[in-house]
Amino acid sequence: MDWTELTNFAVNLARASEAEILPYFRRNAAIDVKPHHSWDPVTEGDRAGERIIRKLIEERFPDHGINGEEYGIKEGKSGFTWVLDPIDGTRSFVCGMPAWATLIALYAEGKPVVGVMNQPFVGELFYGNPHGAWNNYRGTIEPIRTRTGVGLSDSAVGTTTPELYRTAEDQRALQNLQKSVKLLRYGGDAYFFSLMAAGHMDIALDAGMQAYDIGALIPIIEGAGGVVGSWNGSNPPEGGNVICAGSPALLEAAIAVMKS
Repeated sequence: MDWTELTNFAVNLARASEAEILPYFRRNAAIDVKPHHSWDPVTEGDRAGERIIRKLIEERFPDHGINGEEYGIKEGKSGFTWVLDPIDGTRSFVCGMPAWATLIALYAEGKPVVGVMNQPFVGELFYGNPHGAWNNYRGTIEPIRTRTGVGLSDSAVGTTTPELYRTAEDQRALQNLQKSVKLLRYGGDAYFFSLMAAGHMDIALDAGMQAYDIGALIPIIEGAGGVVGSWNGSNPPEGGNVICAGSPALLEAAIAVMKS
């Protein structure tokens, strides 16, 4: 399999989508609200971004499946499925905060093997595949690696919001972790996972994720030497309660504290 070709195609999908999404950013665009247990906005930027990605995939790889947050599932015949979140962090998007990202993953037989996280307003794109992980910041491409040798008590942690931890068990898990680390930050959405892969943070986690929230980030994290797991036994490529760390030892220590 030519992972470079597929990765370049995924990056091109991200570039095409940013042309559709950015005209709606910081323009106070109209907001619709999806049925959800909490306020869940969607904009025409979300929909336009996914439409162009799906169109380009169907033209290049008509036998590939597609699973997108806005337009659902198209079954494929090849064993490959593209998993899409055109704007991960729409709440940040509608507030004008550049903490949102376009997430594009390619799954092969149920496993994410290529991932792209694009933040076009900042000009930063992270991507990964079985050969490694990289950051493209305004045209300068560098390989990325996770930070290792950090103990749990010295670690910097990111999660989107405590509101995601809806059960008493998950709330206790987050509280246990917060008491055991140096720093816990909120509001980064997918950015936290990419910054962890690049060695700027040590742990990133969220509860109740969907496949399109995490799939693109797994190849980036693993390509950078990080590890992906769960504190309640869910399967990360399918979503659920996902925690990622810069090293296996740190992941094991974090999960042990959360389950204590």
